[in-house]
Amino acid sequence: MIRKPIFIVAAAVAALAVGTAVLFAKQNAAAPERSPAAPAPVAKPALTVTTTQPLSSSLPIKLNANGNIMAWQEASIGAESNGLRLTDVRVNVGDRVEKGQVLATFAAETIEADVAQAKANLAEAEANAQESAANGDRARRLQPTGAMSAQQINQYLTAERAAQARVAAAQATLNSQQLRMKFTRVVAPDSGVISARMATVGAVVGAGAELFRMIRQGRLEWRAEVMSEELARLKSGTPVMVTAANGVTIQGQVRIVAPTIDPQTRAALVYVDLPSDSGATAGMFATGQFELGASGALTVPQQAVLMRDGFTYVFAVKSDQRVSQLKVATGRRVGDRIEIVDGLKAETMIVAGGAGFLSDGDLVKALPQAAANRN
Repeated sequence: MIRKPIFIVAAAVAALAVGTAVLFAKQNAAAPERSPAAPAPVAKPALTVTTTQPLSSSLPIKLNANGNIMAWQEASIGAESNGLRLTDVRVNVGDRVEKGQVLATFAAETIEADVAQAKANLAEAEANAQESAANGDRARRLQPTGAMSAQQINQYLTAERAAQARVAAAQATLNSQQLRMKFTRVVAPDSGVISARMATVGAVVGAGAELFRMIRQGRLEWRAEVMSEELARLKSGTPVMVTAANGVTIQGQVRIVAPTIDPQTRAALVYVDLPSDSGATAGMFATGQFELGASGALTVPQQAVLMRDGFTYVFAVKSDQRVSQLKVATGRRVGDRIEIVDGLKAETMIVAGGAGFLSDGDLVKALPQAAANRN
């Protein structure tokens, strides 16, 4: 009774083993034989790219700076008369004036009266001087004869000299009043543009009160702030391209470099002359580039350079058509080309287009840029 179940289990295990062996034999018979010399699958390029080599070019050397556009010189035009009323103001802010042009006038009635009185005093003094001169001449003629005492002769001669002095004093008074009359007309001391007006019709102003401010000759200048270590590269006559805040581009040139440096900012002012018809306005902010010549440089197309993780890279194409990512340092930019300062040799073939889709070690199909353009 005990051996019968054991026999049944053993028979079942044997039957299962036989079935497994038969199934394995059938599968081996159905599978095709694989040749041990079959070739591995061929790798496909990840991308078709255009390639180029760096070019040796001559690039301009420029120095960038910021600053303000200011008047070359400002003239303050004030009142030279005292206590007179302004009757007419003939110019306004922005007007261009010529040297000697009348800008404003004062009421001149009181001064005209003073001039008339001074003329009358001069005429009286001249008449008295003529009489004294005649008496003096008689005294000099009679002096040898002894007909007149020495005291009388001296009195006549003294009176003649006093009369002449009174004439000179009257003439000086008249000149002074005529000068006051001249001051009733405010004229431009130079040609230029009126930049400010304080004169108001009807106002009574004192001597020295500012009436107008003028940009002399309409000349403007750009006062660029340049760091002290860059000053040695600048000299009088250096061309400058200035871009004003309103978008106007102006060609100027350095007039002078300031002889002192600000101890706080370590920068100095460089004064750049601008043409009077530049379209800029005094007080406007502007940027500029000092043109310092040119130098040789190794350049690549702008699309060949990409930024990753805060650094610049190019992809070099190796002989096995795989790309290698090279870290480079860039410099000047002119048009669509960028200067490579470090990290790339002139004979290296690099990816010119499609670099943004590549990773280090990718297999590519390289197509020279000239061939790509023909296609």
